[in-house]
Amino acid sequence: MTDRLPHEKGFHVSWDQLHRDARALAWRLDGKGPDAGAWRAIVGITRGGLVPAAIVARELNIRVVDSISVKGYSHQTQSPPKVIKAPQAELMGDGTGILIVDDLVDSGKTLELVRSLYPKAHFATVYAKPKGREQVDSFITEVSQDTWIFFPWDMALQYVQPYRGTD
Repeated sequence: MTDRLPHEKGFHVSWDQLHRDARALAWRLDGKGPDAGAWRAIVGITRGGLVPAAIVARELNIRVVDSISVKGYSHQTQSPPKVIKAPQAELMGDGTGILIVDDLVDSGKTLELVRSLYPKAHFATVYAKPKGREQVDSFITEVSQDTWIFFPWDMALQYVQPYRGTD
């Protein structure tokens, strides 16, 4: 088909687009919490989940915000995920009433690990790839598995060659 590297099939997300998609995620989650539709807290998976978690927390008026840090990538190389910072244990319990947010579910390994710790939490991502979809309860946009998503915090403005090259 083509000799392009996997990351060259890129989906570039601007700050504006991320904000719109995170707000759409909040609207999808509104009223879906177990406590008369409310969520007890929101936990962002660092680093990518922090920005959408903040937007969702603002939209849904969630004041209790924490984070879980899971390292599963080194640049663009995936490795087995491990928790390097956990949220407050007394807040989390089994995850009941907790909304866990990440920017993307790719292979699903990160969410699989976090779900094993908090099985009753609700897992939401802005973007999803097919291999990881079963690990996420709510998402906004699905992209193909071979698409690399470029988030605004990873980009600088520069020329990009057209996908099919030039003629």
